[in-house]
Amino acid sequence: MAVAATTLSDNERFFLGVERSLTGRAWRDRLDGRGQTRALAIAQRANLPELLSRVLAGRDVDADTALAYLEPAVRHLLPDPNRLTDMEPAAQRLARAIAAGERVAVFGDYDVDGATASALLGRYFRQCGLDPLVYIPDRIFEGYGPNVEAIRGFADKGVTLLVTVDCGTTSVEAIAEAKRNGLDTIVIDHHQADLELPPALAVINPNRADDLSGLGHLAAVGLVFVTLVAVSRALRARGFWSATRPQPDLLAMLGLVALGTVADMVPLTGLNRAFVAKGLIGLRRRAHPGLTSLMDVARLSGPPEAWHLGFLLGPRINAGGRIGRADLGVRLLLEDDPVECARIAAELDRLNAERRVIEQGTFAQAEAEALAALGLEEKGAVVVTAQDGWHPGVVGLVAARLVERFGRPAFAIALAPGGVGTGSGRSIPGVDLGRTVRQAVREGILLKGGGHAMAAGVTLRKDALGAFRAFLDSTLAEHVQAVRRERALLVDGAISAGGADVALVETLARAGPFGAGNPEPVLALPAHVLVYADPAGEHHIRARFKAGDGRSINAIAFRAAAGPLGKALRDNRGRALHAAGCLAIDRWQGEPRVQLRLIDVAAP
Repeated sequence: MAVAATTLSDNERFFLGVERSLTGRAWRDRLDGRGQTRALAIAQRANLPELLSRVLAGRDVDADTALAYLEPAVRHLLPDPNRLTDMEPAAQRLARAIAAGERVAVFGDYDVDGATASALLGRYFRQCGLDPLVYIPDRIFEGYGPNVEAIRGFADKGVTLLVTVDCGTTSVEAIAEAKRNGLDTIVIDHHQADLELPPALAVINPNRADDLSGLGHLAAVGLVFVTLVAVSRALRARGFWSATRPQPDLLAMLGLVALGTVADMVPLTGLNRAFVAKGLIGLRRRAHPGLTSLMDVARLSGPPEAWHLGFLLGPRINAGGRIGRADLGVRLLLEDDPVECARIAAELDRLNAERRVIEQGTFAQAEAEALAALGLEEKGAVVVTAQDGWHPGVVGLVAARLVERFGRPAFAIALAPGGVGTGSGRSIPGVDLGRTVRQAVREGILLKGGGHAMAAGVTLRKDALGAFRAFLDSTLAEHVQAVRRERALLVDGAISAGGADVALVETLARAGPFGAGNPEPVLALPAHVLVYADPAGEHHIRARFKAGDGRSINAIAFRAAAGPLGKALRDNRGRALHAAGCLAIDRWQGEPRVQLRLIDVAAP
């Protein structure tokens, strides 16, 4: 049975009285007094279960919109595409190219968002009768964004229209080269923009200074979807569609949109949440050969959920760009032959296993370097690690693991023999890394850099590492400290082991899909005995908690073995603990069982 938190003042909303857990965090009720009132109104007026009502209220849903929130619809949430600056000329130019059968090139980024955005655009062009040239640059030899050599290659092949997706906003020189070679360019991107934009026919980017659309939370693949809605409308006005040339079904392509949206960790709110919810339904139908093959090699059992996209499918698409052929992912997503899809998916699976080995070795070195730099008390606002010989394709993943390990923004930089390093940074909520990196470029500390609030890429000289560290510390120290001081665990409610059944998980899932911006409900188990806690592989801990009535629940603490949570579990076997985590259905051997994905424990 679900129970609410103890009522406390808004200033001291310690959940179950936990001011400091065994990993050093306070537990706070996600709902303040006003939120609790909102939860009660949702339960009464929408006739929803109490715990689900609390989850909705904790995500700023009110009683009037609760039922609609539980059924997110793309059609209802989709804005007029023309709210985006430059959309009208972009849609008209794309429609003209399709109607005239022009040679079109799509230049995408090498990450999952770029691959899915490129595949979505490529599939649409094909269904309209074009044979687009889809190009993904090599991460190591070409780097991020369009380059002059690739542009000249397009011109030699007769391309008249270039569309860049998930890149291009800062590519002033390359797009100027496209213009000199007679190519019109349309940029569809969501990365933060400088005041100077490239000389493109249109720059569709909700994060440019003069865009008032309010769509800055969309991933590039979401922006491509919105753009194609506008293109379909423009082609309809031209009388292009007919019985023999039907309009492409964009809703049938939402599996691609869902994958790119989740993998790029944009907020799963509003339209993004609808994209993912409807895209998951499409994935369950297994109608897309490439995505189906990817689910099969990932050994995905049961219906796909949002976290599967981020942790099982996304890394395999990324593996091609990180340590293999950069275009493997987009080739899979464009392919319709099941046999060829299975072959490409198997290769991506192999590359992903190789990537994991490289990443683990690199992270071990980066962690040791970070510990040495931060000292025993782990002081410092930002972690910056760099070494010769690191593979540039895994530094973003290593940076993400450093954030997880140290709880502050982190960079991992691969240094090349020529003395220039390329790296990636990842941030913590509330600290804008992209803006800081762009400032470092303006001040001459970095050769290149850009990104968005939670992730950034950098290029710098080896001898500038010290200056970069100092700049980050001086710029972000106060902000990071403030965020870390408030790093409480927000808890949605409390349950007993006996109440954690499949029906409850399915009920809470109605508030999903969960991810960035729409966190999974965190539930607390009050005073449950830790029956056992044993290693699971090298990095994880398996555990079981038993309630006073004898009912028990299995738990897993991912990547906790070497951290404070793992120590707390090992040291408290047989004792009663408050446990906090997220409920999930474990489908091991086909039998659905509820499991607690453990986040924290506290002494009662």
